[in-house]
Amino acid sequence: MSSRRCSVLVVDDSAFMRSIISDLVASFPEFSVIGTARDGHDALEKIHALDPDLVTLDVEMPVLDGIAALGYIMSEVPRPVVMLSAIDARGDVDLTIRALELGAVDFVRKPRDSRVDLDRVKERLHEALLAASLVNLRAAPMLARPRRSMLRAGLATEGAHTVVAIASSTGGPRALAEVLPALSATLGAAVIVVQHMPPGFTEGLARRLDDLCALPVSEAKDGEPLCANHIYVAPGGRHVRVTAAGGATVLSLDDTPTVHGVRPAADPLFLSVAERFGERAVGVVLTGMGRDGAAGLAAMRAAGARTVVQDQQTSTIYGMPREAKVACGAVDAEVALSEVAAAVQAQLAQQDVRSQRSSARHSGSFSS
Repeated sequence: MSSRRCSVLVVDDSAFMRSIISDLVASFPEFSVIGTARDGHDALEKIHALDPDLVTLDVEMPVLDGIAALGYIMSEVPRPVVMLSAIDARGDVDLTIRALELGAVDFVRKPRDSRVDLDRVKERLHEALLAASLVNLRAAPMLARPRRSMLRAGLATEGAHTVVAIASSTGGPRALAEVLPALSATLGAAVIVVQHMPPGFTEGLARRLDDLCALPVSEAKDGEPLCANHIYVAPGGRHVRVTAAGGATVLSLDDTPTVHGVRPAADPLFLSVAERFGERAVGVVLTGMGRDGAAGLAAMRAAGARTVVQDQQTSTIYGMPREAKVACGAVDAEVALSEVAAAVQAQLAQQDVRSQRSSARHSGSFSS
C-alpha cells in the first residue's frame, strides 16, 4: 500500500451506525472517510461523485439493499467492497455468502453494545479493509456467474481412495462457486475445502455450493467417513484433518490453536493428506492473503501428490498461490480460475494412468 491514505465511503441506513463505522475507519492510519451514504441509491451517487477507493456496505437497507447495490457497483464502478451485517439469522448468512459470490472482498459483523465487541469489530474491520486495499480488481470481470449443475450425483457410500484438498481465503467463496460446480459428478475422489471463515458461515457456504454442484456438498463432521464423490467444507473455527479409524479414513475436527492466525487453516489438512494419501491426492491453492497452505502443499508434493494453484491474473489476492508456488519450488499446474476444475480432473486422470501401469507391472512380476 502507498503512503496515501485510502478513501472509504461508509454506507448504512442507520445514522448511528454510520457514525460508529466512520469513527472506526478514521482511527486507522491507512484509511480516511471520504463520505457516507444512507442506502444503495445514495451510495451509487456518492461513488460516482466522490470516487472512493473502498466501500463499506450494509447488507440490509431500504430503497436499494446492499446485495442489489453491490451488483451495480461491480458492474458500473467496480472497486473493493466490504460488507457489514448484523448477521443474526440464517437469511443474513445466506445474503452474506451471496455478496461474497458477487464480488465483495470480505464481511464484518456490525458492532453490538459492549466495549469488547466494538474492539473485536474494530480489529476485523481493519483486517478486512487492509485486504480490500490489496485486491486485484482486474480479476473480478474474469469470473463467471455461479452456475447451477444440471446433473446431481447420487449419495456417496464408497470410501475415498483419492482426495482433492482445496485452500482458499479472500475471494474464495466466489472462486469456489466457479470451481466446484465444474467438477464432474463422477469425479471418483473426495474433495475437502478449507475456506477461511468464522463459525456460523461455513454451513451457509456449504448449503449454497450444494445448490450449485453436481457433487453433494456438506459441512464436515467429526468422525465422518470420507467418501468419494462428495465435497466437505471445513467448519468455521475448527481445523479438519484426515485420519485412520478402523481401517477407514475419517474426518477429524479439532480446536487446536490457530495456524497463521486462522482456524480452519489449510496446512493441518494438507499435512494430514500428505501422510494419509501420499501420491493419491491433488492439492489446490486458490486466491487469498497470507501463506496458509504453502507448507502443506509442499509436503503433499514431496509425498507424490499433484499440485494446482490459481494464477495471478484471476486471483482476487495472489498471496496464498504465490507463497505455495515458492514453497513447492514448482507446481504441476498454475492456471486461470476457469481452468482449475479441468486441471484437477486432468491430474486425477494422470494418477489413474500411473496406478494402472503400476498394477500391470506388479501383476506381470507376480505371473512370472
